[in-house]
Amino acid sequence: MSASMQRDAPKPSRRTGSGLKAITEYGPIASLARKARKLDALDRALRQTLPSPLREQVRFANLQDGRLIFLAPSSALAARLRLLQAQILSTARAVGTYANSVTVKVAPPSTGRHRAGSVKTAFASRRLSPESRRGLNHRPRITGTVP
Repeated sequence: MSASMQRDAPKPSRRTGSGLKAITEYGPIASLARKARKLDALDRALRQTLPSPLREQVRFANLQDGRLIFLAPSSALAARLRLLQAQILSTARAVGTYANSVTVKVAPPSTGRHRAGSVKTAFASRRLSPESRRGLNHRPRITGTVP
């Protein structure tokens, strides 16, 4: 090969590895991703042992200070889940998670009308009674200037 051809040839890359790394491999995001994967695996393990109506409707939310925290869409389902506390704790121990209690919080699912980020609140879509509307229309007017 001539000297000019050797100069024009691309230099081999000195990098080793597969290129860019996922953001989930760095600092706080890496620990957050690890925790999310652990909680997801625990969610699957715990909900598998629940009876069918509960399994589809409740969600495992967190493990905090030895408490398994679940979310239920109604108080009735929350009460049913609390009755299964011994079974849930036994399953958690079987998969290597230490927990000493189960907390169930009622968190109704969001409806299409009131999605997160929506400006409307639960009260914004309610209609006023005719008496309330008349009272608002006939309220005393404040006159004068504000300094």
